[in-house]
Amino acid sequence: MDRNALCTLYHGYLDCLNRQDWAVLGRFVHPEVRHNGRALGLAGYLAMLEGDFRAIPDLVFRIELLLADPPQVASRLAFDCTPVGELFGLAVNGRRVRFAENVFYAYRDGLIHDVRSVIDTGAIAAQL
Repeated sequence: MDRNALCTLYHGYLDCLNRQDWAVLGRFVHPEVRHNGRALGLAGYLAMLEGDFRAIPDLVFRIELLLADPPQVASRLAFDCTPVGELFGLAVNGRRVRFAENVFYAYRDGLIHDVRSVIDTGAIAAQL
């Protein structure tokens, strides 16, 4: 897969997340997906995402920076949201926060197989 095709696929993945169209998640995520070194599988990955949307009902994934070097994608995602309770161990409780996530994806067979994510929790803490 070339760089442009990989970027298009990644945009489709984020669109799936933003629409919470869980029926098509398997078109983007490998059945044996791993997240930060933990084997989750597609069902575990879906459960993680559903939990994210329960904690942050207005969650929207916005690309701030995107780099692709097939079969890998690196992205900086920007969030501007109002989590309903505790988030990453911080009592946000409905306050608006802005933060970023730096995330690296490795693709296998055209699907996201490995996700490495670092969330800027310091930015959230500074706003509280």
